[in-house]
Amino acid sequence: MPKLEDVARYVRSKNAGPFWVTIDVFCADDDAYARLKQAPLLTPRGVAAVYSVDADIVKIFHDDPLRVIKISFPRPIIQGSLKDTDSHAGQYFVALLGRDIHDAPDA
Repeated sequence: MPKLEDVARYVRSKNAGPFWVTIDVFCADDDAYARLKQAPLLTPRGVAAVYSVDADIVKIFHDDPLRVIKISFPRPIIQGSLKDTDSHAGQYFVALLGRDIHDAPDA
């Protein structure tokens, strides 16, 4: 089964302010982009299951001209707090990379 890291060209994560994380999934071509737009893993329910957040607050945006999928959700720990181990949210994307794109984890 195809994993996200096999289909996407590049995946990154970063802060979207101190309370939110954004994950960007870049696609090399239209076929990969169309495939990932339909992937159960990259739905609010799939993302919510991976990151243990409420599916109702996961936001997913599709930028068709750039072939980018942007996923945003609240950080579990506020940026810069004492328990924050990833202040720039630069490693959040790793949890998605090795997952099957057809996975629809139970939320």
